[in-house]
Amino acid sequence: MAKKKILAIVGSLREGSWNRQLAEAAGQYLGDKADFEILDYADIPYMNEDLEADPPASIQRVRDKVQAADGLWFFTPEYNHSYPGLLKNLIDWLSRPLNDGNRAVIIGKPAAISGASMGGGGTVVAQDLLVMLLSMLNLKIMNQPRLTIARVQEQAEDGKLKLADSQAYLEKQADAYLKFLDQIA
Repeated sequence: MAKKKILAIVGSLREGSWNRQLAEAAGQYLGDKADFEILDYADIPYMNEDLEADPPASIQRVRDKVQAADGLWFFTPEYNHSYPGLLKNLIDWLSRPLNDGNRAVIIGKPAAISGASMGGGGTVVAQDLLVMLLSMLNLKIMNQPRLTIARVQEQAEDGKLKLADSQAYLEKQADAYLKFLDQIA
């Protein structure tokens, strides 16, 4: 059986963000179990219907990455009890039908969701709202287990995520997602 291609989509552009580090930890855990890549989408423009007829190369690049992936794993912070606007912007671009008449590349993709925040509530609200959006776009969402890490700074040292308390939960979610991908393939 071929290794699954998992594309991580991090809802923060900050290079050392907690969620980027969480995605990197997931990739390290998966190791040889899957091909794991973090999507770079810092260069995509705001969604603009005027650009749809001839989308910029950055849009085609992210669409190609999503299309090639067997599954998407979202790592979202929580800003003002929601997911970040830049993540919504990316999803808006990915949800648009292609110029060749084919459906949007994100439709029907399997998805997992994780998140870390410095607040006491973790990313529960952001994840629930993301599930609502992704469900409307007909993604196949693995709702259990989901990982939400509250007060993530307590699992870090000098700005580096250590995941002392949450590593086992990350591993459980990663293993469950691989099984989920096999089941719906």
